Amino acid sequence: DMPEQPALKIFTGIITTYILAFVQAGVTVFNQIEHWSICKSLLCHFGTLYITYSLCYIFNLWIPFKAEVLGVFTVIFAVGFFAIWGIDYLCVRNTSKTINEKLSD
Repeated sequence: DMPEQPALKIFTGIITTYILAFVQAGVTVFNQIEHWSICKSLLCHFGTLYITYSLCYIFNLWIPFKAEVLGVFTVIFAVGFFAIWGIDYLCVRNTSKTINEKLSD
């Protein structure tokens, strides 16, 4: 357990939130690597975010380090990640299709 020092908890919370934001912004590079398959890009993106979020949440004691809690966290994270990614993928695909149709007219 982290010592009961409010200033330390606030400090570590702020630092790890910045780490999360930095990683969240940085992992978009996986989608820019043109010679990678969508599957490879998706799995690298997912893995990097999952590890970063899990470690930060456990480090800050936002979730306990217990198998059942990590299992629930993993399921929720995976469902949320893949749902958002799927929606984004479909939007980009449909927008690209519309643009290509307008360009070919």
